[in-house]
Amino acid sequence: MPTTDPRGLSPTLQLAFDLIRRPSVTPDDLGCQALMIERLEALGFHVERLPFGDVENFWATRGHHGPLLAFAGHTDVVPSGPHTRWDFPPFEPCIDDDGMLRGRGAADMKGSLAAMLTAVERFVAAHPDHHGKIGFLITSDEEGPAVDGTRAVVEHLRESHDRLDYCIVGEPSSTEVLGDMIKNGRRGSLGGVLHVKGIQGHVAYPHLAKNPIHQAMPALDALVNEHWDGGNAFFPATSFQVSNLRAGTGATNVIPGEVEVVFNFRFSTEVTHDQLRARTEAILDAHGLDYHLDWTLNGEPFLTAEGELVEAALHGVEAVLGRRAQLSTSGGTSDGRFIATLGSQVVELGPRNATIHQANERVRAADLDDLSRVYEAILAKLFVNGTAHP
Repeated sequence: MPTTDPRGLSPTLQLAFDLIRRPSVTPDDLGCQALMIERLEALGFHVERLPFGDVENFWATRGHHGPLLAFAGHTDVVPSGPHTRWDFPPFEPCIDDDGMLRGRGAADMKGSLAAMLTAVERFVAAHPDHHGKIGFLITSDEEGPAVDGTRAVVEHLRESHDRLDYCIVGEPSSTEVLGDMIKNGRRGSLGGVLHVKGIQGHVAYPHLAKNPIHQAMPALDALVNEHWDGGNAFFPATSFQVSNLRAGTGATNVIPGEVEVVFNFRFSTEVTHDQLRARTEAILDAHGLDYHLDWTLNGEPFLTAEGELVEAALHGVEAVLGRRAQLSTSGGTSDGRFIATLGSQVVELGPRNATIHQANERVRAADLDDLSRVYEAILAKLFVNGTAHP
């Protein structure tokens, strides 16, 4: 029978149950952060609540000297979708007969939040006068627009001249087994919405019209086949992808007057967003299009190629799980892109990502206890065994 009563479970799983029970669909927090803050204040953390717009955030720190390691994460989750698609209610956590913790946010990322907090509780109990400082940067706006969340908190920290040396983002980075992959960077994301203007008309009289779809296709083909860069040892080559194309009145006998093309670059550190914009516009100009183009920079690429944090993360995984993690920059964007602008070393380390954003989201319950031990081992490597630089 599935386990629905957290009593008797580990502290990490009990906290994960408490967090998952709160249906904190972005940007709502619904008390998740208050629950975390209460426990952090009991450990002697100074907590600064930082609401921006409709988003709840907080920044908590403990310690007075040495480098600062922050755990970063989000309490918001994506919508569950129809509950009929779930084997168990999405906001009623349980551990099924296969040992899987089920519920929206189990993997992304309330399980990581629980593992972070219990790791710090054990570490502080064992090392109350530890070297270094520990921080928590928590938002309820990661799954949404990501404007009033971590991005806004980072700007607050920048203005306050707060130091953030190392950061572990609890995003689900693992693929086949816990700890097989650590993300030490992410590609940049640059979006564009292209409007190509033509002249609307009857399909029987094309000489009286100008079909913007026909006009745009050669330019789009050139953009798709452009060699933007070759990538490097850490990043694959930059990718251009068309995600949406809209045109027409719905009638079969009308040449449209405009076509809208939505596209995205996932780009490496070999090229800048300014270069991508200039090269794109040069290709469009070369094809003589009458166009308007709106750009959105979703995030710059970032990379922590080496350093104390990467070393500590690799050590923590190997010490607890007995495996050597692979460093990777694959996948989409994360809030690490904002934190890296502070000059921080950033890695992402969390549970398996196989079921995130799906119905029946789940994670191996024992993995969360192991993840908590990995986080604790990273803290010990940095602040007890002397890896962290003062």
